[in-house]
Amino acid sequence: MTPPVSRPPFRPGKPLSPSDDATRATHADAARAAPYADSVSESRRGFVYGLVAYTLWGAFPLYFPLLKPAGAIEILANRVLWSFLVMGALVLVTGRVPQFRALFGRSRATAMLSIAAVVVSINWLTYIWSVTNDHVVESSLGYFINPLVTVVMGILILGERLRPAQWVAISLAFVAVVVLTVEYGRLPWIALLLAFSFGTYGLAKKVANVGAVESLAFETMLITPAALTYVVWLGAQGSLTFAQEGPGHALLLASTGIATAVPLILFGAAATKIPLVTIGLLQYLAPVFQFLLGVFWFHEPMPVGRWVGFLLVWVALAMLTAEAVTHHRRQLRDAAEATAL
Repeated sequence: MTPPVSRPPFRPGKPLSPSDDATRATHADAARAAPYADSVSESRRGFVYGLVAYTLWGAFPLYFPLLKPAGAIEILANRVLWSFLVMGALVLVTGRVPQFRALFGRSRATAMLSIAAVVVSINWLTYIWSVTNDHVVESSLGYFINPLVTVVMGILILGERLRPAQWVAISLAFVAVVVLTVEYGRLPWIALLLAFSFGTYGLAKKVANVGAVESLAFETMLITPAALTYVVWLGAQGSLTFAQEGPGHALLLASTGIATAVPLILFGAAATKIPLVTIGLLQYLAPVFQFLLGVFWFHEPMPVGRWVGFLLVWVALAMLTAEAVTHHRRQLRDAAEATAL
């Protein structure tokens, strides 16, 4: 039971002192400003989660070639199976079993996560095949295009709005994508498939609005039967590299669970804390890293036109970063002024 709070006795006809008025006004302003400050803090955490997630994804071209001689589908099956085990353990360890069970009673959320499970499987398979078959630069093009797809979805479907400087950054990025696409001289099907599959995944996660751990556990649970069936079939054919290439190879394939789960958890957390437009803009980080790896590590061809497109992307990113810092400082200043009034 809460003890009674001591208050000065009320004396009719005696007005409150100026200090009393100021104290009450300050408390009222602080109460009004608290939700806004919490919102800013949530957005900041979401931005950091997204930043780390896309940095990890950007380093994936160094990781997946290590899994050879396993083919792309076997690698995908291992990603699904080991990710399901990792996420199941996380659900138990973090005490999120009630939240996971509650998903089965939310028809809209389960429908969105089912869509997410399908499109992320398509995305994973396409990406694994591309980076293990010398198409790292083209895969980076897919993730240059992807933020544009995500931004369009955010504007048309969710009603989100861009600030003027963001419009300029997006326009520059669009020009960069066009330049890179023309340079290839053909329809970049890898890039397009990666862009639209992951853009749809981001939208489904945004609409589902489910916790990062239980959502990924649910997604991998849905596609685990197909993955397990394929692994059993490979084993029956005598083509399962997991059992034939030694313990080091088996451990690498098993590590796909952690390598897959960590950035997707961060992405899921970011998608529920910051606008879809911001998610779309952050996605430029992964292709920048992938592009650099494709050119300087894997030595893929790099004509002049592709360099032009790459530099345009860097200009867009510089503008975006400057605008984000300015906007964040403005939010902090406005919150401080609201508290001081």
